Amino acid sequence: MTTPSNPTATAAALRALHVPGAPLVLPNAWDAASASLVVAAGFPAVATSSAAVASVLGHGDGERAPVEEMLSAAARIASAVAVPVTVDFERGYRLPAAELVERFAATGAVGLNLEDSDPATGEMLEASEQADFLASVRQAALAMGVDLVINARTDSFLRRAGSPTEQVDRTLLRGSRYLAAGADCVYPIGVTDLAVIGRLTQEIPGPVNVGFGRLGERPLAALAALGVARVSFGPSLQRHLYNTFGTALLASVAADRDPFRP
Repeated sequence: MTTPSNPTATAAALRALHVPGAPLVLPNAWDAASASLVVAAGFPAVATSSAAVASVLGHGDGERAPVEEMLSAAARIASAVAVPVTVDFERGYRLPAAELVERFAATGAVGLNLEDSDPATGEMLEASEQADFLASVRQAALAMGVDLVINARTDSFLRRAGSPTEQVDRTLLRGSRYLAAGADCVYPIGVTDLAVIGRLTQEIPGPVNVGFGRLGERPLAALAALGVARVSFGPSLQRHLYNTFGTALLASVAADRDPFRP
């Protein structure tokens, strides 16, 4: 097991990887073994997916996993790799900002996603409420001497909040407010249209994270050309792997043979 020895330098290294036009690509992991595979493949950082981590812990997504289990999983992943780790932390599991920062920093991870819809209901939170929350997390981190790379997820596209035009306008407004509140990157999850992605990268005054989508749907080269700074896979790789595993199991039962032999 290896752990980065200087969290401040590790956070700075993660932040520096967010380059518009040369995006940080993050195939999201869910445990120490998958994180180690991400590093072995040559990726410079590891991200987690809340849905994927919760799944292997026996829970559903949407903050249904106990926060203690999610923090322990983050700590195991961070201790398994010598690259920066950023964690999908949903909306903070209802922890007060100071407690959130203190407990999160203890995991060894240096980045986290925080989203602006209620994980339990899917309802969008007021932009001002989320901006205040992000600011309180940043202020608590500064007070403790902790550097965190905050990826502010904004869910207008995912939750279909308003018409397509309203979703774009709300994302632009929220992205700007979240960056002003102390976020490092904005993640408009659920955006799929390349023209819209291009507008977001041009008008949001900071790095933009988008989802990779289905294989070949949005090529990395196209996203880079639009100025995207970070690309996430979410739980898709885990689902692909487990679907393959399930298909192999069914084939072995049907054929009464070793499913991994031709």
